[in-house]
Amino acid sequence: MAHLLVAGGSLGGLMAANLAARAGHTVTVLERVAGPMTGRGAGIITHPALEEGLRRCGMARDFALGIPVAGRVTLDGEGRELGAMDLPQVLTSWSRLYQLLHGLLPQLPQIEYRQGVAVQSVEQAGDRVRLRTSAGTFEGDLLVAADGIRSAVRQQYWPGVQPEYAGYVAWRGLVDEAVLSRGAHEAIFERFGFCLPPGEQMLGYPVAGPGNGTRPGERSWNFVWYRPAPAPGRLQQLLTDADGVLHAQGIPPNKVSWREVAAMRADGRRLLAPAFAEVVEKCAQPFLQPIHDFISPSIVQGRVALLGDAAFVARPHVGMGVTKAMQDALALADALRDHGATPQALQAYSDQRVPASRAVVLRSRRLGAYMQACGRDGNTAQPRDALAVMAETAIDPDQANFSEETPHERTATQTIA
Repeated sequence: MAHLLVAGGSLGGLMAANLAARAGHTVTVLERVAGPMTGRGAGIITHPALEEGLRRCGMARDFALGIPVAGRVTLDGEGRELGAMDLPQVLTSWSRLYQLLHGLLPQLPQIEYRQGVAVQSVEQAGDRVRLRTSAGTFEGDLLVAADGIRSAVRQQYWPGVQPEYAGYVAWRGLVDEAVLSRGAHEAIFERFGFCLPPGEQMLGYPVAGPGNGTRPGERSWNFVWYRPAPAPGRLQQLLTDADGVLHAQGIPPNKVSWREVAAMRADGRRLLAPAFAEVVEKCAQPFLQPIHDFISPSIVQGRVALLGDAAFVARPHVGMGVTKAMQDALALADALRDHGATPQALQAYSDQRVPASRAVVLRSRRLGAYMQACGRDGNTAQPRDALAVMAETAIDPDQANFSEETPHERTATQTIA
């Protein structure tokens, strides 16, 4: 069997390492961050493909993956219900999935998981790959780069593939179930909720709470509030901390200016349904995510392959980031099974995943077209069809037609009961 190097020890890297180890390969995972990685990120939409992959990774059948909801609801700015629909889903969190995948490592002595190791450069010679890092040189048969949207490996082999800013940002955060009023809890907590102010979009859903608790009273509510932020002016303002320092590559949660947080909360009281405004008000540390995406024309170079957000990034409207990483990891595992640890295996992986991932990114752009237009020219005049937004956002990819234009952003044509 082969020795695989995996750059990146977050969810995608752990998925790829787990599946390779279960197939008999030895794996060295190199993660840049040192120390605990709990508490990162926020909510994640699950899909059947993700759950199937987690079963292959060893997830126990009685593991509570997340919080089930029965349906969706859209509220107007006064809190009145504009529409509702049945759509069962399970919603989880980054922390919950990391707890699961990292917790499986003791079952897999074939995996060496190292933290505090930053990738510097890659060399290929014959049938070997050498990875130079801050902790020295590592050598293996293949390298899987799962090192995220700013991938150092992608920068070396595909320097022209850069994240493209979409013209809007997402304010995100978690609020503990226990601090919400009864009114807010009854209005939105047990459902996937939406609110559609002109030119903006708020959504949210329940996820595991502090300590990854999933029982009632222990959960949290995750929100994502899309807001226009034209570049460079408004975007730079948002990415500048209270001391005047610009964080151009993304601002850490604890550096977001208190002035911007206060303004965002004030806008919430003015624009959002009361339940959503309360969630924003009571979130202890909202954070800011500029929305980017990119399409890679290639994800394989000899014995090096990109995976997850290193390979393709779709806007969050499709709710596919983690599921897409799992689909990558499964396709890679199947290619290694069929072709061995060879460049031919990586090419087979690429042949499958490039067109599929490209379709996901293009669909996410269609779903975000309204927000992008508002971020570009301030066009907020057209109301949207709440039913269409609910029906198209973050749905099971097997139920979506990726080849057709989506009705997600069509204007409202009816009153939804």
